[in-house]
Amino acid sequence: MFARTDRLLLRPGFAEDARALALALGDERVTRNLSHVPHPYGMADAQDWLTVEHPPLLPHMVMTRRTQGVPDIIGGIGFNATTDGQIEIGYWVRRDCWGFGYASEAARAAMAMARAHNLPPIHAVHYVDNPASGRVLAKIGFRATGARTIRYSRARSGPVEAIVMVEDMAEPMQCAA
Repeated sequence: MFARTDRLLLRPGFAEDARALALALGDERVTRNLSHVPHPYGMADAQDWLTVEHPPLLPHMVMTRRTQGVPDIIGGIGFNATTDGQIEIGYWVRRDCWGFGYASEAARAAMAMARAHNLPPIHAVHYVDNPASGRVLAKIGFRATGARTIRYSRARSGPVEAIVMVEDMAEPMQCAA
């Protein structure tokens, strides 16, 4: 799947993206906020991730800034099915791109895809010590459920407390034009 926003192109990852992914996810400040990504993260990890096939309705995409030149990979976003049958959204942004609204912009576009395919309400978690991710989720129409859970973080090599959020279906999604 592909999506275009004012500043971003969300697209599948290609083999030639491995170097950029390895560099971006080589930063522990990024990987420590993700459940499934190890630290250190290297070329072999990026190449492996790029070969994984994902169900068509649960895409995993790279975020690239729309430029006239070489694509600038600044993050990733995707959906996963949990063991209890829920669908979760997850995302990350390269450290030097934090604070510019890229995560919110990409998440709005990804959620528009989910709505277009009539997926059930989407869930998300963010680590308690990563409130910025919670703010991104709130901006795009998620609300905290009041529940907390423990997620294993590969980068931290241990369990981390996380806040559970769910898409607020009572509020219509406000997608960027």
